[in-house]
Amino acid sequence: MWWMMGEAGGHYCSKKTDSICGGVCSQETGRFFSFSRLCCALRGVDMKTYIFLLVIVPTCVLAGYIHGQKISYFLRPLWESPPKPFHDIPHYHHENATMETLCKLHGWGVRDYPRRVYDAVLFSNELDILAVRWRELYPYITQFVLLESNSTFTGLPKPLVFAAHRDEFEFVEPRLTYGSLGGRFVKGQNPFYEEAYQRVALDQLLRIAGITDDDLLLMSDVDEIPSRHTINLLRWCDEVPKILHLRLKNYLYSFEFLVDNKSWRASVHRYETGKTRYAHYRQSDEILADAGWHCSFCFRRISEFIFKMKAYSHNDRVRFSHFLNPKRVQRVICKGADLFDMLPEEYTFKDIIGKMGPIPHSFSAVHLPSYLLENAEKYRFLLPGNCIRESE
Repeated sequence: MWWMMGEAGGHYCSKKTDSICGGVCSQETGRFFSFSRLCCALRGVDMKTYIFLLVIVPTCVLAGYIHGQKISYFLRPLWESPPKPFHDIPHYHHENATMETLCKLHGWGVRDYPRRVYDAVLFSNELDILAVRWRELYPYITQFVLLESNSTFTGLPKPLVFAAHRDEFEFVEPRLTYGSLGGRFVKGQNPFYEEAYQRVALDQLLRIAGITDDDLLLMSDVDEIPSRHTINLLRWCDEVPKILHLRLKNYLYSFEFLVDNKSWRASVHRYETGKTRYAHYRQSDEILADAGWHCSFCFRRISEFIFKMKAYSHNDRVRFSHFLNPKRVQRVICKGADLFDMLPEEYTFKDIIGKMGPIPHSFSAVHLPSYLLENAEKYRFLLPGNCIRESE
């Protein structure tokens, strides 16, 4: 056997190798043609390896691209520990029980007069659910405070929806403090920065509304609706925690799809000047059980679903354009499946597996906001058995 180095250096060939591989080795340059080198490299590879390289590997890459987020969420228990459990406060209520009795059952005293209550929200486009919220809370709210922006959290321009429909909410006008905020429209910025910016502006609007020390401040998204009797309890009882989270029943798309009772971000604060800041994260360990409803993505029109999917802080979940297809959105709603094709956000394999698949249909409309039932025809899309949404 003899060896020859090509003029370009680094490529070797032999007469024996050339003969076996069927390639051509130039005596002048000592270079193999490309197909000859490939042939030599692969000659010893068996069929199983070919299948692995040409079929299995590309399939795994494609599956990782399509389902990578699912895989990450399924493995969440391996890389993230569950948060510290809340201290659940049992919730007692009966319409015929006196307030003194109810406060005593909770371990609280009763006041001589009720606290003032401020309900403050950031508004995007949730007109229907806002009406249900305000009608539910109306008897016990001192001041409704609403802030809207001409920008979504993701920096998309949007109209001032509430301003355009303000006449539909005349019943709260004497108690309404309204503000609008110009968006910053910063491209590529994390949506949570814009959200935080708007929440700071809401702090300023609350001061304009006249909130003072020891008033109750309700911090929650528009679709996180405390029950009327919960707010009445907290305004009449003394010695309630300074910051109290509210555990809400968690619904998706309508009150037909009950996910669980784990919604916890809504909170009630005894306001302290210079200390209380409007926020939407965990701020205490105390939580009051069965305090209301959280109806997420509860819209009348398909276009509203699509707008929110693109506009809210988790818009990165729209991984493929077909997620926004109106026909697909309608199918997903009626099925009770996930709009973003995601696995449940849980911290144990048991909870993840237990919640996989569509949400079971519920046919109970018991213990829902009274205004919703009193106006069932108008809000039929929020009640069980009515999953079809308006196309426009």
